[in-house]
Amino acid sequence: MSTAATARPQDSGPGFRERVDNLPTAAKILLWALFAVFLFLLPLLNIPFITTEGSDFGGVLFTVATYVLVALGLNIVVGYAGLLDLGYVGFYAIGAYTVGVLSAEHGKLSWVVVVPLAIVAAMISGVILGAPTLRVRGDYLAIVTLGFGEIVRLTLVNLEYLGGAQGISNIPKPPGLELFEVPSIDWSSGAPVVDLDTTSTFLKFGINDFVPYYWLALVVIGLVLLFDILVKDSRVGRAWEATREDEDAAELMGVPTFRFKLLAFALGAAIGGLSGALFATKSGFINPQSFELLLSILFLAAVVVGGAGNRWGVIVGAIVVSYFPERFREFADFRVLVFGLALMLLAIFRPQGLLPPRRTVRAKRADDRQAVLEEGEASV
Repeated sequence: MSTAATARPQDSGPGFRERVDNLPTAAKILLWALFAVFLFLLPLLNIPFITTEGSDFGGVLFTVATYVLVALGLNIVVGYAGLLDLGYVGFYAIGAYTVGVLSAEHGKLSWVVVVPLAIVAAMISGVILGAPTLRVRGDYLAIVTLGFGEIVRLTLVNLEYLGGAQGISNIPKPPGLELFEVPSIDWSSGAPVVDLDTTSTFLKFGINDFVPYYWLALVVIGLVLLFDILVKDSRVGRAWEATREDEDAAELMGVPTFRFKLLAFALGAAIGGLSGALFATKSGFINPQSFELLLSILFLAAVVVGGAGNRWGVIVGAIVVSYFPERFREFADFRVLVFGLALMLLAIFRPQGLLPPRRTVRAKRADDRQAVLEEGEASV
């Protein structure tokens, strides 16, 4: 008998995720708390090689946070329910314009009122889009959603009530309470030095500096992550998974697939609208050019690059898509070329994404084991 016949795939031992899962609960809580503190302090630490030199680091971090929020919402649609959405920027725009219209253009409503209204408006638009279109699948659904995104943009351009091509300006900031100072940290000497003379002054809740908006976005991301975990581990999440893997089989097993797909569209749209509301609040000005098709492509690329279906993977994908172009602005003329080549290499060598879901990893390991066994049997 050939030695190949007795070959068995060897396990490489527990990975980082398994080691963390095996830690005591108190240790895991401590690690998450330290990681959260690090994220909040990140724009103040001025860490070399991470801080962006050509643009405000707080603004870059806020942009990254909005991409992360959008990726989490789109992951519900693409990763959990298996629906290809190319017009997600439409929900992003609806959330932003709801805030702009109700707080600056045709109303003076408070920020704490218009943001929930933006979420509701985006969710309703998701239901309106999904109800007649979710009966189609695959490429046809992608074309329909692509058309939705363009319809929203063209509507914003042509409706003077919504500001037209000029957009909406003077969008009010969130309410602030008091001022306080945050010291800057200097790493130029090789060690962190607190510079008390250089401080960043801002309002406590709604500020004219980018850093507090980043903090606000971090809090929102934490709440969305908690919601995502609860929904994914519920009956709804299992129904989405069954629909994604085989919709016909799920229907035969009694899963109302259309209703759950519509729910995924509505929840994903709501999170997209929330992200758009934060964007409009921070920028203070929006116009239709802020919501072009390229943004939808980048949102979808963040989900695909990170690993559709894995919430932590899509967060990594959103960071890759939004942070690195800002970090390497000196190569601005070649950013699109490099990004396209990176996507091609990823599709060839790691089509499941940087951090694929556990089910994808297990399936690949099972296929590898089966391939080794079949090779061994064939060599007998």
